[in-house]
Amino acid sequence: MAKVAPELLYSEEHEWVAREGGNQLSIGISAVATDALGDIVYVDLPEVGSSVTAGETCGEVESTKSVSDLYSPVTGEVTEVNGAVVDDPALINNDPYGAGWLFKVAAESDGPLLSAEEYASKNGGEL
Repeated sequence: MAKVAPELLYSEEHEWVAREGGNQLSIGISAVATDALGDIVYVDLPEVGSSVTAGETCGEVESTKSVSDLYSPVTGEVTEVNGAVVDDPALINNDPYGAGWLFKVAAESDGPLLSAEEYASKNGGEL
């Protein structure tokens, strides 16, 4: 069973959100999603300075099984992109809640987010 990090919030589309202080948020995809996708081989992320809108697509993740849209769980401006996962997408599989983070946002507002408990119960994850 895939691990769900209890300190994070989650979207229905399997992205996680970590609050870093103020309105700065880190965003990635959950271990539940990486398990379902299989080996991730390519990631397309939003550019620094671009705006993202909660619930709308902002990139994609390609695995050996499929291509999946990446949805922003918040509205705001992208302030940083994890170049390490662009160079080595396997980081997302190996450490989805750490080195596999995707991008950071100066958030204006959150979309609908689930607690770790809610996300785990809906998606079969383990806290």
